[in-house]
Amino acid sequence: MAIISQGEFRRRMNRRKVEGHIFHALCLVAVLIGLAMLGALLFNILSDGLTRVNWSFITSFPSRHPEQAGIQAALLGSIYVVALAGALAFTFGVGAAIYLEEYAARNWFAKIIQINISNLAGVPSIVYGILGLEIFVRYLALGKSVMAGGLTLALLVLPIVIIAAEEAIRAVPSSIREGGYALGATRWQAIWHLVLPQAFPGILTGVILAVSRAIGETAPLIVMGALTFVPFAPDGPMSRFTVLPIQIFNWVSRPQEGFHEAAAAGIIVLLVLLLTMNALAVILRNKFQRRTEG
Repeated sequence: MAIISQGEFRRRMNRRKVEGHIFHALCLVAVLIGLAMLGALLFNILSDGLTRVNWSFITSFPSRHPEQAGIQAALLGSIYVVALAGALAFTFGVGAAIYLEEYAARNWFAKIIQINISNLAGVPSIVYGILGLEIFVRYLALGKSVMAGGLTLALLVLPIVIIAAEEAIRAVPSSIREGGYALGATRWQAIWHLVLPQAFPGILTGVILAVSRAIGETAPLIVMGALTFVPFAPDGPMSRFTVLPIQIFNWVSRPQEGFHEAAAAGIIVLLVLLLTMNALAVILRNKFQRRTEG
């Protein structure tokens, strides 16, 4: 083994420090470039659409006249579809995660399921739109309804919820389960009263990410037949609908400048809705986390 001198060792350490500083500077520049582009985009949107954001814009229906166009139908459609998708994905996703982590045997079949769930999380969203069109719209005869849209988006975000819930359940120490068994609890009682309360903050984080993806999706809903012009609010799970991203896309494709301003205003409302949902979910997550830690 070659022995290096003290001077050579210092030169190597100084070179590594310089390389580390250069890498840190490059990462900082990359972050600043991304933030600058995001800031420029937000400034452009706010400057174009902030004056259009008012109560009349929120409560009005789409119109052929840009100054009268509103987002009530698209806003309510987004809320209904995303709420339905989130509820379904949370229910089935957490149930699947509990089974895979607490009940399923560690064999080749379970490994195949895990691999397929991970692969489904990376499937393009338009594929889920084709699947929703064939299964929910045509085979189950749900039509181009809120129910069909919610089920389609639930399929889209279900792998994300399953993976996040699995990681949260896996992070719960086994001593908590063993302590419950020692006190006479059944497996389900230990899961329901001990494991799930500890894992719930992590599960809620996964649901936040899933809902954030669902609320901005356009391609699967267009494929399954969501409308671009809906002059009425959805009144039930079988009602026709549109969502904010589709309405924004429709306005952007119009040549009139007034519709472009309406699209910018719609983007602002969509961002506010997304940030509000995320903030509410983060507050709930922190609340449950403090409760479990206390």
